Amino acid sequence: MSQVKYHRIILKISGEALAGEKGTGIDPTVIKKLAHEIKLVHDMGVQIGVVCGGGNMWRGETGAKLGMERAQADYMGMLATIMNGLALQDGL
Repeated sequence: MSQVKYHRIILKISGEALAGEKGTGIDPTVIKKLAHEIKLVHDMGVQIGVVCGGGNMWRGETGAKLGMERAQADYMGMLATIMNGLALQDGL
């Protein structure tokens, strides 16, 4: 095993990063590349926790500005986060 500075990390991936150059949605080529890079770090013996954002699909603040109840708009953002997590999980 190689020498690593940290043996346990949290990786935060923004929704925008998962969208790639398109800016919205999920880009499968980005998912594949991220999954490969995460695996390389994991193979070095690093434990990785991953947190995904959902801003590539929805932002609660945007919905609230359009007249939605803020909590409902935030729930929609949480669903976008789950969708991104599922896409990354599939890639891994």
